[in-house]
Amino acid sequence: MNTLTGMPRDKKGEVDRKFVEALARGLDILRAFNPGDGFLGNQEIAQRTGLAKSSISRLTYTLTSLGYLTYSKRLEKYQLGAGVLALGYAFVSNLAIRQVANPLMKDLSIETGTSVGLADRDRLDMIYVDHCAPKDIVTFKKEIGDKIPMATTAAGRAYLVALSEEERNFFMRHFKEKLGDKFEAVKAGVDQALENYEKFGYCYSWGDWEPDTTAIAVPLKLTQGQIYVFNAGGPAFRLSKEFLRDEVAPQLKSMVRNIEATLIRF
Repeated sequence: MNTLTGMPRDKKGEVDRKFVEALARGLDILRAFNPGDGFLGNQEIAQRTGLAKSSISRLTYTLTSLGYLTYSKRLEKYQLGAGVLALGYAFVSNLAIRQVANPLMKDLSIETGTSVGLADRDRLDMIYVDHCAPKDIVTFKKEIGDKIPMATTAAGRAYLVALSEEERNFFMRHFKEKLGDKFEAVKAGVDQALENYEKFGYCYSWGDWEPDTTAIAVPLKLTQGQIYVFNAGGPAFRLSKEFLRDEVAPQLKSMVRNIEATLIRF
């Protein structure tokens, strides 16, 4: 498994010599841009990445030359370029699970009145690679590329329960370093998720991420080891715990099983 921050190290704690640090720094710069950011200056990028400003100047120049960033002389700042869009589009359009899942996700969303998402992992977050929502829901619509935290969401918990114990402990160590005093509450939520998944086949978050949001999630682990997560949820005032548990969960689990069976035949 790749490390989440810093230089990868082997089991003995030694730096991985195959790792190209300059490439990693360049990718960290691209990751520094969030949806809705627009333009960022070198100082802002330095704050977000922890990289030295002198290194960032060279890297942003290179990324601009390659088309992954564009530069505004007037603002003296950068924004993501078309090269990043091309990579993202190629990834999403070639994702077999999305092609199979999207029609079923739309049907489930309409049938249950929930927002239904397909998420993958991005470091310590989950990132949507597809999302469907009823037309009358305006407060819980997500876009492809939107991120939600792994530690406190139903989707993140579903991802964690699908891991081996060793892999899950790897993430828990990073959560402990990052969250400090909040870690014990997160650990309790993950422990509960493990129990729930064993008993019921799904994980939930009743306002643990956002107080007014309820959601359930089911993981799908492919034969090659890749884990995706399907979630369904929305505003708590519209979707009660009982409705998600009794009405939506059986349909979500059935949908995931159907997707899994279809992908096996590919």
